[in-house]
Amino acid sequence: MTIFARARLTRTLIGAAGLTLGMPLAAAATLNIGISGDPASLDPARVTGGVWEEDVLRDIFEGLVAIDAQGQIIPGVAKSWETSDDGRTYTFHLREDARWSDGEPVTAEDFVFALRYQVNPKTASNYAHRLYPVVNAQKINAGEAELDTLGVESQDDGNTLVIRLAEPAAYFLKTLVLPFGYPIPEHVVKEKGERWSRPDNIVVNGAFKPVRWVSNAELDTVKNTEFHDADKVTLDGVNYYPIEDKNAGISRFQAGELDILRDFPAARYQWLEQQIPDAVKITPSLGSYYYVFNLRDGSPTADKRVREALSLAIRRDVISEKLLDGAVTASHSLVPPGVSHYTPAAQPGLDDDMDTRLNRARKLMKDAGYGPDKPLNLTLRYNSGDEHQRIAVAVAAMWKPLGVNVEMRNSEANVHYSELMQGDFQVARAAWISSYDDAQNFLQLLSAATNNYGDYQNSEYSQLITQSDRELDSDRRRDMMQRAEAMALADYPLAPIYTYAARNLVKPTVSGWDNNALDMHASRWISLDRNQ
Repeated sequence: MTIFARARLTRTLIGAAGLTLGMPLAAAATLNIGISGDPASLDPARVTGGVWEEDVLRDIFEGLVAIDAQGQIIPGVAKSWETSDDGRTYTFHLREDARWSDGEPVTAEDFVFALRYQVNPKTASNYAHRLYPVVNAQKINAGEAELDTLGVESQDDGNTLVIRLAEPAAYFLKTLVLPFGYPIPEHVVKEKGERWSRPDNIVVNGAFKPVRWVSNAELDTVKNTEFHDADKVTLDGVNYYPIEDKNAGISRFQAGELDILRDFPAARYQWLEQQIPDAVKITPSLGSYYYVFNLRDGSPTADKRVREALSLAIRRDVISEKLLDGAVTASHSLVPPGVSHYTPAAQPGLDDDMDTRLNRARKLMKDAGYGPDKPLNLTLRYNSGDEHQRIAVAVAAMWKPLGVNVEMRNSEANVHYSELMQGDFQVARAAWISSYDDAQNFLQLLSAATNNYGDYQNSEYSQLITQSDRELDSDRRRDMMQRAEAMALADYPLAPIYTYAARNLVKPTVSGWDNNALDMHASRWISLDRNQ
């Protein structure tokens, strides 16, 4: 974007925010952020679950609870809450000054509407399974019960929300920071229908309000003056730029087009430390990068022997140390280190030396009917990005000695994950960045309806996860989850590759950015001084 184009855009946003057009441009503090992809929607029930989508939705909506700059849960629309002794009933008391951006009050009815909207099978929300602990949620989502039987209730003239769970769920409160926990303006949905979340129609309750969206190019927001904490929000707006080519993102950051770049290629870490050390923000995070195998009938990876061989042959140390410059840590587990009160299990065989692993991998492939004389033709999907491509090329080379020919297919992030959810792949790159500190958020990937991309089915595993969800004793719950992870990894439904470190570029002119393990940074906490 040219300087003149940026000036025109700034004037447009000032006008949209209701500010005086005669103000000097220097007074405008609009934050420019490079995010990892284009949101599939601004409707909290219609996003794919990508981190880049949560970055945007966290700025434009606020749930019952919110996240502070340090990544800790704080009151959101709910000023306080209580949990019953049996862990099944949550009572939230809503703040009186919560308003939608059109000035209407945010009430418990908006949350009741939103939660019903999420589990309504007609909505097809990717987050619906998050509500399965709530009374009748799973039945409603399966079309076996009516919406009004969901265990949510508005009380005290809309000032109190009660959520009733069918069974205790020790992690449930933590999950309410996710988009499924955001309210949805019923009065706007009734008027606009599915068009309610377009920038020209949308009504939000977060710190910023969308005003312009050019798909795959730019999403612009302005400060929401109706936000209950608006007086403490210093930014006039936030502009988001979907950038899947992270090297291009670095160039745009260095050119001054971006104040923040969310994620940069690990392979550029050392170079960036030398060139712009004051901008590099890197910290261990709760995220796993893995390859998922399709276990459905007809896929060659439905054969466990093939899955095990493919996982054993991946040289994770080469990927983490050589390709990614030591900016990540090689992983043998699904749950990353750093999750509170949990020790991850390791996938069997990955602790052996490479010669032992490759010998076993060759034997497994031979037993499955494959080898150099009878190659396995395999497709490997990944979402666009230099880092993902480099890893895919390296892994394909590692599999070549097993008699595996790899055809690589890449697509934009939202398309890629849509294909994964439809089961349209054989092997695919996937990742999970946790939005709350609990091992359950990773283990549910192998039992949930929407993010279980490979369709892993193990009744004993699912039973253990269900039991651990209901267990309120933290030690017993941890033991159940550890047994479940060990059991699943021995089935090789996926190949863990590395544990993430949060990698961001942040200009020194940005204040209020705190590194945290969740890598969550709501723009309401950020200030910008372009005069530095």
